[in-house]
Amino acid sequence: MSDVFTLEAEPRENAGKGASRRLRREGLVPAVIYGGDKPPMPVTMNHNEVDKSLASEAFYSHILTLKIKGAEEQAIIKDVQRHPYRRAVLHLDFQRVLADQEISVNVPLHFLGEDVCIGVKNSGGTVSHVQSEVEVQCLPKDLPEYLEVDVSQLDIGDSVHLSDVVVPEGVTITELTYGEEHDSAVATVSILRIAEEEVEEEAEPGEEAVPGEEGAEPAAPEEPGGDDD
Repeated sequence: MSDVFTLEAEPRENAGKGASRRLRREGLVPAVIYGGDKPPMPVTMNHNEVDKSLASEAFYSHILTLKIKGAEEQAIIKDVQRHPYRRAVLHLDFQRVLADQEISVNVPLHFLGEDVCIGVKNSGGTVSHVQSEVEVQCLPKDLPEYLEVDVSQLDIGDSVHLSDVVVPEGVTITELTYGEEHDSAVATVSILRIAEEEVEEEAEPGEEAVPGEEGAEPAAPEEPGGDDD
């Protein structure tokens, strides 16, 4: 993995909603780091630095370095709480990682060959992404930044399933450990169903279209002034 992410953090003592609100007003994000045979540690981070890191897709599938009071912790991001409508990060959860312990991480799928896909080029089909990421299990050193899915050879009606996704050595797709029934599709190729256009049929010469039938013109309203009472 080429990207390196390092975040500065400070231990925090005060907990509770009131303390968290004060931290956010000061431009800080409350967070917690847990796991790795150590007790949970509440920390704070600079909001702008966090927001910048979260904008990168790779941030979510990398081993991160957290610098806390001169010490370094290796961790992965496990949860991000965001404000419902403002661009603001409310809280972060990090899980410590140990070199000899497997971790479970969601990694993104990168789809290749869509522009030369057989079903798209020959039949006007469309590639649909059923899943955009998958959970994998592996040791920290084997964690992939993303997994590639080649759809170039798919024709109309074809699909790529989890079992077709090539993973590096030492990496397992979590869903496949539950049995064949969990081998779900990640991409399909199909023809988009376009709503049928209503085509007005021309009436045969001398044949009058019947009002109410398909293709017929609506009957003209009667002129006012009919029979007097």
